[in-house]
Amino acid sequence: MAIELHFTKGQGTGNDFVLFSDPDGEVSLTPTQIASLCDRHFGIGADGLIRAVRSVNIDAGAASLAEDEAAEWFMDYRNADGSVAEMCGNGIRVFSKFLLENGMATLEAGDTLVVGTRSGVVDVQRNLTGFQADLGRWRLDGGEPLVRARGLQVARPGLGINVGNPHVVVALLDEAELESLDLTFIPQIDPEPADGANVEFVVPLEPMVRNGVGHIRMRVHERGSGETLSCGTGAVAAALAIRYWAGAGAPNQWRVEVAGGAVGVRMYATEDGEHVALSGPAELVFEGDVTLA
Repeated sequence: MAIELHFTKGQGTGNDFVLFSDPDGEVSLTPTQIASLCDRHFGIGADGLIRAVRSVNIDAGAASLAEDEAAEWFMDYRNADGSVAEMCGNGIRVFSKFLLENGMATLEAGDTLVVGTRSGVVDVQRNLTGFQADLGRWRLDGGEPLVRARGLQVARPGLGINVGNPHVVVALLDEAELESLDLTFIPQIDPEPADGANVEFVVPLEPMVRNGVGHIRMRVHERGSGETLSCGTGAVAAALAIRYWAGAGAPNQWRVEVAGGAVGVRMYATEDGEHVALSGPAELVFEGDVTLA
């Protein structure tokens, strides 16, 4: 039976998504159907797909409601290949914009929109750049996995960081080396994480710290999607890694330049440990209707 789907295309610093509303959790798409929608030649084209479903109507939403009963909406995120992802930093800003523009939620200045995700509840607020999302506590997975990538002559050590989804961050010598990467090939991580990982390649800009703000540039290969113009959680992981390597005195506020623009990262103390927030723009590009076999 064919599925008629009304969708919205959205993007945050070039990280783009197909979004649709399914409040009652009635639409179940297969990985093949999702990959078809995200295909840039034969489909709509996107780095991932986001379904807006009420938390009460999806199994994964139970944990969100237990954490905060205000988490009415759940961001059901899938990578471009149809695989399930725990979290998407750019996606949650675009998801918030989608909820607000479609009258599914409200967010006045100073208020907080609570969103359920597979990595826990995320608080979203408006700010001057668009939206800021509190991604909660982060975790240093540590280790020094070796990363091989097309364009690098030798494998480089990476740093494992988890911000709701897994990342391995690799520092490069300079921007020329960053530009030399061919990320149409999947970087190889040794040892390979059990659930895979996004891989970020990062260089500090000169000077790295200006007016108390750190500045870095990043390229990323996203698990299940390939190289993308931006990755929100990847930008957060990259900033955390550079701060970790820089040591005492490194700033807690960062500007991360990506191919699709720039995002802000801020680390700050809370009662339950250090949290990290991501801020940046979100845009809804167009709407349409599609029929899926």
